Amino acid sequence: MKNNFVSIGKILNFHGVKGEAKLGYTKNREDFLSQVKKVYLKTGNDYKEFEIQNLRFTPKCAIVKFKGIDSINDIINYKGAVVFVEEEIARKFLEEDEFLIDELVGMNVYDGDKRVGSVVGVSNNGASDLLSVKTMSKNICLVPFVKAIVTSVDMKTKKIHINNIEGLLS
Repeated sequence: MKNNFVSIGKILNFHGVKGEAKLGYTKNREDFLSQVKKVYLKTGNDYKEFEIQNLRFTPKCAIVKFKGIDSINDIINYKGAVVFVEEEIARKFLEEDEFLIDELVGMNVYDGDKRVGSVVGVSNNGASDLLSVKTMSKNICLVPFVKAIVTSVDMKTKKIHINNIEGLLS
């Protein structure tokens, strides 16, 4: 059974001795994180529910305090744990033309009517999201996920149309 969870960050380390943790997360998602009340930490194959008691931001990460985690000994076991929210919560905060990574992976990529590859991953270079596209010749090419290049994403037909500028998919 597929869990309907979406990852939103990772516990990087503990912070201080009162059970706080350093949370790594995607840049520019402070508004979203500030409104999340309940998260799930995954350790092994288990998802454990936690309520966020307090959250603040530093230039490099977020500092999070979970209800019931009150000491360094309580939080240290979760170092490296991936932090999830329920998919429906994440969807509420998606803006127009934003997608969940899981939805894009596996979609076919077209230049006009010609299939040129499929999405095998999504990453971010700090400036924009990048689609990792496996071309028909089995090369992996990074395609900036920007309007000038990705002209449309059709969730129903699972097709992404791109403006294949010279040298993009080589």
